Amino acid sequence: MAELTTLEEKLAEVLGLAQAAQGTTEKVEGLVEDEGVAETLKQMREEAEETERRCAELADNRNGKKTAILEKAQETKGEATEMMSTYLGEDADGLDGFEFLTMAEAGEVGHWAVLGKLNESAGEPELSELVKWALPIQERHFSSAKECSLRLAGEKDPYEES
Repeated sequence: MAELTTLEEKLAEVLGLAQAAQGTTEKVEGLVEDEGVAETLKQMREEAEETERRCAELADNRNGKKTAILEKAQETKGEATEMMSTYLGEDADGLDGFEFLTMAEAGEVGHWAVLGKLNESAGEPELSELVKWALPIQERHFSSAKECSLRLAGEKDPYEES
């Protein structure tokens, strides 16, 4: 397998996180009843699918590194999915789901920001365009997940046993 540069490794990680986000939003959607919240999750999932597509397209153009990038992405997706499964056990509810989603989205924002910073030195125009497109979406996803968490927390009786 080809050795990845730090830049390529981060590209693989954001690709894997976009793949994992699709499963996470689907899981959390199954934990909520509010249609507005479900719509937010559907939009997030569609944007994660588009992010995956764009990242994979960029990986296709990395000379001889596509397979290594996709393998690293799969590893990242597996790790993120395992964390989700651990956090969202059988007794998870919508609030639990959005608390996890808030953490996951914060991680994605961080990864995209790091990729952008690394590309400041690398100066790859295609990667710059991808980051410019994806980072605001991830920031919005984080904000939406946090807002939904707070909304669901506000609906909870703080003295009810969980």
